[in-house]
Amino acid sequence: MSALPWGAMARLTGRRALSAAPVLAGVTFGVFALAAASPFDPVKAYAGTAALGADQETLDRLRANLGADEPFVTRWWEWLTAALGGDLGHSGVLRQPVAQVITERLGWSVLLCATAFTAAVLTGTVLGVLAARRPGSLLDRAVTSLAYVLEAAPVFWTGLLAVWLFALEWPLLPAGGLTDTAAGHVAPAQVASHLVLPASVLAVSQLPWFTLYVRQGVGDALAEDPVRGARARGLGEATVLLGHALRSGLLPVLTLIGSRVPELITGALLVETVFSWPGIASATVEAATAVDFPLLAALTTLATAAVLAGNLLADLLYGLFDPRVRLSDL
Repeated sequence: MSALPWGAMARLTGRRALSAAPVLAGVTFGVFALAAASPFDPVKAYAGTAALGADQETLDRLRANLGADEPFVTRWWEWLTAALGGDLGHSGVLRQPVAQVITERLGWSVLLCATAFTAAVLTGTVLGVLAARRPGSLLDRAVTSLAYVLEAAPVFWTGLLAVWLFALEWPLLPAGGLTDTAAGHVAPAQVASHLVLPASVLAVSQLPWFTLYVRQGVGDALAEDPVRGARARGLGEATVLLGHALRSGLLPVLTLIGSRVPELITGALLVETVFSWPGIASATVEAATAVDFPLLAALTTLATAAVLAGNLLADLLYGLFDPRVRLSDL
């Protein structure tokens, strides 16, 4: 790997940051427009069961207090200008400031996604390399068949199956939540045990892509002339595989990292819902069903920023590890 071109990295990051601003503004505008067209009534969602016995005058007054009677363009502009000043608004469904909701939940979502993503990359790399060593072998067919089966399996179905198998039939792991209900505080050991199932399910949803990409990349690298030359010079199989083929075969995986971020976020939404994990994704479901404009806009902006950051990271890694690619061209 060549020396790190810090100047090119900074310029690429700056260009992406400038282009991200209108994208994020457009995404928030779309959120307010879609929420305004939704059949759900934010006033009734905010009032809950009290709305069933309330008269129209009370509902109209509450609608005015919440600003729900204003055009969505006005609500969007007011939220956007306040957000630029650091005020993300107040969540009506969670009865908390939006910034507090994000602060309390973001860490748990990052923990879940980082653990699952790391496990998927490492496991997929190992399985892909093992399959690529002997193309067409029994191990290769077994690994690729498993990858295609897992690729077609819905995340929520895998999650429910994992709960049934490992929490009900074989009570080895907790079925959901963050800690035991009897615990008065968040203990790291309990968090770790509760993290195993949701992180494993989310990792399994990402695993097929990395396995198949590594298998294809390493398999192509093993057939290239430099690798054949290394074998002809008498280098050991491990040196050829890890020092030559794997290094070249992992380059396509770098681009996969950025492209998998949207799927990772979508999978996390379903996994957090199935396992009652107190992260950002579960709050997104509540915000969407209750048409909570400020919270929904902030969470959507956060998810969009994560996707853009993932694409930037993939381009930076590809430019750093592949000498044929210049960061200035990305």
